[in-house]
Amino acid sequence: MLTRPVRGLLTVLCTAAVLGAALTASSAPAAPSPGTGRDGGPGLGDTYFPTYGNSGYRVGHYDVRVAFDPRTERLTGTTVIRARATERLTRFYLDLVLRARAVEVDGRPARFSQGRHELVVRPRQAVPAGERMVVRVRYAGTPAERTIGGYTPWVTTRDGAVAVGEPEIAAWWFPSNDHPSDRASFDVFVTAPSSRAVLGNGVLVGKDPGGRRTTWHWRTRSQMATYLAFIAIGDFRVETGRTGGFPYVYAVANGLPPGTRANAWQSLRSTVRVTRFLASRWGRYPFGPVGGVVPGHVTSGNFGYALENQTRPLYAAGFFGSGPARSVVAHEMAHQWFGDAVAVRRWKHIWLSEGFATYSEWLWSGHTGGDRADQIFHARYDNLEPASPFWNLTIGDPGPRRIFDNRVYVRGAMTAHALRTRIGDRDFFTTARRWVHDNPDGLGTSEELRRLAERVSGEQLDGLFRAWLRTARKPAATRANGVLG
Repeated sequence: MLTRPVRGLLTVLCTAAVLGAALTASSAPAAPSPGTGRDGGPGLGDTYFPTYGNSGYRVGHYDVRVAFDPRTERLTGTTVIRARATERLTRFYLDLVLRARAVEVDGRPARFSQGRHELVVRPRQAVPAGERMVVRVRYAGTPAERTIGGYTPWVTTRDGAVAVGEPEIAAWWFPSNDHPSDRASFDVFVTAPSSRAVLGNGVLVGKDPGGRRTTWHWRTRSQMATYLAFIAIGDFRVETGRTGGFPYVYAVANGLPPGTRANAWQSLRSTVRVTRFLASRWGRYPFGPVGGVVPGHVTSGNFGYALENQTRPLYAAGFFGSGPARSVVAHEMAHQWFGDAVAVRRWKHIWLSEGFATYSEWLWSGHTGGDRADQIFHARYDNLEPASPFWNLTIGDPGPRRIFDNRVYVRGAMTAHALRTRIGDRDFFTTARRWVHDNPDGLGTSEELRRLAERVSGEQLDGLFRAWLRTARKPAATRANGVLG
């Protein structure tokens, strides 16, 4: 995720994190603690957002079928979740803010209750630990009207709507285990007016015209975090094809000003070129298709940023108001490696995603004739005094209200460069490639990256990671800290 392309809106960007703090206090019904051995609980133990995700089961696949009416902004849906119980479940939780109408577990009606954010399901028979279960939920509501802490991530536009947000969006359009540490494959069916296009992740399996309404079917075979699942409904011009070995889907809203549209198209069409460059640094592209979507004018909700939705990032139109913006494409496509292919195990480790994505921007700058990564690093390190507020945040544990603080992005990138300087290019890029491509569960923490870098380089790196991630002051200019080559 990036900050907004206009000045002074970083605080607004952090609203999603503020929402998470509000959820910790008010969203969940009374429940047993996770790990009791007989029930699931509301939350996976993430200290930043205790009610995000749910314990007691792991999801394998989501089949999401929704219909959306842009006139009324009402959404109706049925989602089938295929999961495996990790505990004996007499009840379990799903994250959902729309009102559930009916719930089934393994084909049998189940009792359920619902708080502001949690759906509590009580199957007719307990699900044994290790057994698979199929959960079907019917639900409906107006996502834009469902707020927690005065906020909704659902975005409406003049011609439709966009489901987009970090650290959460899923609960506003489908029930889920809403935490990046429980990823799954997806089939998403969206029914909308035939005058509108529907964009989603992965590949378009097909469209089923039905007169005034058309159903679009998007499929993601690779595991994906729930917040990365998106839909965009609107009046789009859509380009599809294949170039440079990559199938692509690009879409830009027709209602944007002509200059903005032209700049957006130039930027999106650079995606394959950017992806090929990133693959030369981080190893093969983790997924099949690429793409990008630029929605139209926003009428409600906050969307002034870019988000790395898996295979198909979304970009606010404001990025393209004064010219092409290929740097933001480099950032969001880098997230396909860092954040999407390898998700954070807990949200406190967000620098692993944002730092490496920002560092990829620096690499792209040098590749295209701009400042090199070492120049960008030293422009910040050499010119920002120790007393600068830039240094007074512990980016390895910034707190739930600061996970999208600009310092996490920039100092995260500086941490990556410091590691590169310390262990050398060969070991640094080997570490990064193994991090993505040899990761057994597709999740990571700062400590896991440190241990991997130590195995690759043969060096002890705790001091470097402590100086850059666990200390709220400017690292000393030493070789051990990766400042001096």
